[in-house]
Amino acid sequence: MLGYQDYLDLSQSPHAEDRGQAARIAARAYLDHDGPADEHAALYAAVLSFLDDTSVKVRAALAYELLRSAYAPRPVMFALAQDDPVIATAVVQYSPVLQEADLNVLIKAGDEPVLLSIAGRQTLSPKLVVALLAKQNRAVDLRLIEHNAERLSESSLLELCDRWTDDADVRGALLDKTSLPAAGRYLLTEQIAADLAEMRYVKGAIQPARLKRIMRDLVDDATTHIGDDIADQSNHAYIEALIESGRLTPRLLIQSYLFGRHIFFDACVGQLARVPYRKVSGILDKGSRRGMYALFLKCGFDAPLSNLMCRLVTVSRHHHLAEDQAARHFVVSQLITALIDEHEGDVPETLEAIFAYLNELNVTLARNAARGVMATFCDRAPNEARMAVTQLRGEALALPAA
Repeated sequence: MLGYQDYLDLSQSPHAEDRGQAARIAARAYLDHDGPADEHAALYAAVLSFLDDTSVKVRAALAYELLRSAYAPRPVMFALAQDDPVIATAVVQYSPVLQEADLNVLIKAGDEPVLLSIAGRQTLSPKLVVALLAKQNRAVDLRLIEHNAERLSESSLLELCDRWTDDADVRGALLDKTSLPAAGRYLLTEQIAADLAEMRYVKGAIQPARLKRIMRDLVDDATTHIGDDIADQSNHAYIEALIESGRLTPRLLIQSYLFGRHIFFDACVGQLARVPYRKVSGILDKGSRRGMYALFLKCGFDAPLSNLMCRLVTVSRHHHLAEDQAARHFVVSQLITALIDEHEGDVPETLEAIFAYLNELNVTLARNAARGVMATFCDRAPNEARMAVTQLRGEALALPAA
């Protein structure tokens, strides 16, 4: 308990610490009051009087007591929300009494510290999120992603992906969110690959043509992995975006099937052919070659490509391509041999790019399979063979002149 005269002495003290204590006393008395209305009005007037204090410490003390209370007077909190940044930032982030209209006014004022605090609030309406995004402020957008990603709509997340594609920090924050739409995840992944390819130590370490193939294959792998790992409705929108942007190529479809992403492959074929997913899965799992051929023709593929797709599915049906690299190598080898035999070495122009891709993939798979074979052989080789290898080490080798 504190006598009125003691309170009056504190509130009129020349020292900011004393007046700050008086502000806290008045604020606490207002929040805890459970008496006549005239008493409550008097306490309200006392609280209001501290808004005019010249000391930031006093106004901060007032804000501290009222900050998290649902019974704090809204006009007082709105006034404090426009005070010094050290006070305003705390009030706009934590005060539960500020309404959407209040926060919208503060957002339009455009002070970055306040915008950052609003973006960090635990509850934000869709209207406030849109207003914050309209500021196109990097720091504010990053705070929204880190603290309120679950409240961002799919369109807002895609807008952020497009806006900050070149920003590594924002990219990382977006990719860390499970709510990020597949199309946005693909867009950022594609940009990461492009940035990696432009790094000096990457360009200096890998021959340009090979680097281009590596990055292309990595992006393809990420594209099909994303598509195979998302829900049906999102998958539909993702594939539609790939189709509209021209990124859903026959090479990408072949890659997805060879690496066991059959959900993505079936969904793509279904959308291209406008056939239900279940029907496509049934045809590809157990259907006849004639049925598969008709399905691929309906996708808009020409006859040679439809034949190749049929052979891909037929040869692969009894293999676990997602896990068995040897089986993947076998299937690719079979496709290459069939293309050469079927067209007598003259591969149609429409299949030349795919034929080149299959050859590149065949080399990569063979190289992966061969890793460690030599070391294992040397460990198991008889001593005579080891001696023969040792004798070769001192010989000088020279390539024939050109």
